[in-house]
Amino acid sequence: MNAPQPTPDPAFDQQDSAIRPALLTPEAFSGPAILLAGTVDYGMYAFFRERLAAAPAEGLVVVEISTLGGDPEVARMMGEDIRFHSDLDTRRRFVFLGKAAVYSAGATFMSFFARENRYLTRGTRLMIHERKLQAQVTLDGPLKTCIANLKAKLNEVEHSIAIENEGFENLVRGSRVPMDEVLKRAPENWYIEAQEAKSLGLIEDVI
Repeated sequence: MNAPQPTPDPAFDQQDSAIRPALLTPEAFSGPAILLAGTVDYGMYAFFRERLAAAPAEGLVVVEISTLGGDPEVARMMGEDIRFHSDLDTRRRFVFLGKAAVYSAGATFMSFFARENRYLTRGTRLMIHERKLQAQVTLDGPLKTCIANLKAKLNEVEHSIAIENEGFENLVRGSRVPMDEVLKRAPENWYIEAQEAKSLGLIEDVI
């Protein structure tokens, strides 16, 4: 079930339009510098780094992606590269273009782009969900060792939740989506169609 459509907030729109870059036209996306498709993994990361190194030294750098998900840590690595290069060289504007499906790790990657630099093609779906963990804890040995093993796994889970929440905060910053809404809907896999993502302020525009 889709979330209720928010009522437009004139104050939000007025303040946002005063600081965001110019709205891009579809022609700006005709030749993406970095074109990614498939599972977010180390193979994609290697290709991403190659294309990033060959990207224009100034002006618009479009990063297009279509993915059903993958490794969230790889998504964070690619995102950190975007953040670093955006801060390092203000002559370049890195823009995200999601096509068809931007699920899971793809949404994590998108969260590293400024909201005004996020675009989706028509009909694209975002999918936001909680990280999943499948693990077994074996208790075998002295009691203190057993306690240490349990605490180690608990620390891993808590740290993963903290990292996940950082990503959610980046994703909704500057939008109309409260953090509580993400935390409520992420466990059940939240699918958001492109126009809905625009109305919620999660992206800049649909092309």
